[in-house]
Amino acid sequence: MPKIQAGTALSHFKVVDLSRVRAGPACVRVLTDFGADVIRVEPPKGVDPNEALFADKRDGGDFQNLNRNKRSLTLNLKKPGALEILKRMIVDADVVIENWRPDIKKKLGVDYDSLAKINPRIVMASISGYGQDGPYASRAGFDQIMQGMGGLMSVTGEPGRGPMRAGIAVADMSAGLYTAIGILTALLERERSGRGQWVQTSLLHSQIAMLDFQAARYLNDGDVPVQAGNDHPTSCPMGLFQAADGVFTLGASGEGHWVKLCEIIERPDLLAEPAFKINKLRVASRARVNKELNQEFGKKPVAYWVEALNRVGVPAGPVYNVPQMFEDPQVQHLEIDKPITCDDGKVRHFISLPMKLSRTPAEVVTRAPWWGEHTDEVLSELGYSAEEIARFHEDSVV
Repeated sequence: MPKIQAGTALSHFKVVDLSRVRAGPACVRVLTDFGADVIRVEPPKGVDPNEALFADKRDGGDFQNLNRNKRSLTLNLKKPGALEILKRMIVDADVVIENWRPDIKKKLGVDYDSLAKINPRIVMASISGYGQDGPYASRAGFDQIMQGMGGLMSVTGEPGRGPMRAGIAVADMSAGLYTAIGILTALLERERSGRGQWVQTSLLHSQIAMLDFQAARYLNDGDVPVQAGNDHPTSCPMGLFQAADGVFTLGASGEGHWVKLCEIIERPDLLAEPAFKINKLRVASRARVNKELNQEFGKKPVAYWVEALNRVGVPAGPVYNVPQMFEDPQVQHLEIDKPITCDDGKVRHFISLPMKLSRTPAEVVTRAPWWGEHTDEVLSELGYSAEEIARFHEDSVV
């Protein structure tokens, strides 16, 4: 059968995906949606005691969304001969992605130096919890742990309520995206040098990088970020406000925005108030500012304020739950929900990539693979005979 091809931008690249859980598959999803031939290599069912974390619920929305457009090859690396199959795949591959503990690669002989001897053009991407070396390198890394260590929980939530995790996997997803950027950069550089290289990303580093201005203001200004609830820590008014029938978000910290906001709510006296003159002063007087604004916003519904404020260029928006979000006309216009009728007749919904290319866009064309669905197909492409493939099955290599 023909290989899966989604988009065309990366259709000339072959990717061996050894990753699992979320960060790695999130990285690979970028490559496969743009057309790379991605072979997901995973242990046969029952080999990994933690498989329920990343491979068991294959028809669930999460697994399907993370692993669409891929092929699946099962390979038991504990069996003799399995490593030779993997290394044969590496010979003509462009990218290998893994998120094993750093020491495992060396033991198996699939560390970057070993693979570069097989294929000097290989780009190897390694995602770890804490980095490939250092005092915590051998520790297992999970998103929630990194949200705590990486400072995110200390700035999330309401003041005085204690640390709070974010509602999404910030460390995992950012590590996946940073890794994808690193891979694409390495492939671009390879066009000039002809050589691959080792791309390394950690959840911890990615999480801290995502703090961005919160971390930078501490390092450069000594300003320790704290929890600010729904208010922006350094801008005012920017946060959640109460309308007559619910809440909405507002971002009017720029001086031009502030003037237009006061005009819309017909409160010129707020412009004349010395304590509200500039953003820095409004931040110091945030409680007073918010009280005055909520007094006016409470007179009319959310829809009125969102429309009126945006009409004059003041950023404002509703606060949706997930079903409401997918019903929004702009969300629907962006085609974020990509329903696909799959080969088993089932309609599955996928979240499209947010980057759009005018000539070679990303595509979602098929569901995530069943366990080892393409094992024989991939082995045949590698040059193994039907008899050899049958023996691999008999010996539980695949």
